[in-house]
Amino acid sequence: MRWRTLWEAKWILLVLVLLTAAAWQVSPWLCAVGAALIAFTLYFFRDPQRSIPEGARLFVAPADGRVTDICEMDETEVTGSRLQRVGIFLSVFDVHVNRAPAAGRVVYNAEHAGTYHDARSPMASTHNAARTWGFDCGGNTIVVRQITGAIARRIVPWSLLGDRLACGERFGMIRFGSRTEVFLPLETEISVKVGQSVQGGATVIGRTPTGGTGTPAREVAATA
Repeated sequence: MRWRTLWEAKWILLVLVLLTAAAWQVSPWLCAVGAALIAFTLYFFRDPQRSIPEGARLFVAPADGRVTDICEMDETEVTGSRLQRVGIFLSVFDVHVNRAPAAGRVVYNAEHAGTYHDARSPMASTHNAARTWGFDCGGNTIVVRQITGAIARRIVPWSLLGDRLACGERFGMIRFGSRTEVFLPLETEISVKVGQSVQGGATVIGRTPTGGTGTPAREVAATA
């Protein structure tokens, strides 16, 4: 358990502790419900150490969860080029810390207001509140999009524009069920399949056969 991750739950835990203490005055059974909610909150905000794979041309999963889709599409916000997108759905039982898919520098960071559809809905990618990150990874610009869900309503950024991150290093988290998308160079050899479970920072999701050919991102931090 990292204290920085647990700190994001401070107000939730405080409210639950107070409610559990009040419930003790009414019924031990209600107190047990409060204790269970506290235990689940601690479980949700866990942040285990991961063994990060080594390699100059590989990309790791930016989040824990299940791969829901893999497709080619035009990424218009950061690179303006056609990339491969890997979508990952995070349930309330997954670790919700997000990690850099490769070593690089943060060159784009923009928050977007939106709705809160279920993260499994196709509308989540285009309509939900989200935060987009661009990483300059040695010639390739990798884009990661954190997307809220029906329950997850807050995206917590830990990194700033210009920060240099190691592969698998934490840059933020999404609170409760959500979706994370990563956009990789078109020539990337994707090594995961739809339906596969992945671990952020530990599962290799793709490799590039050659050096960087991606489109550079403009360096900007924006808030919608």
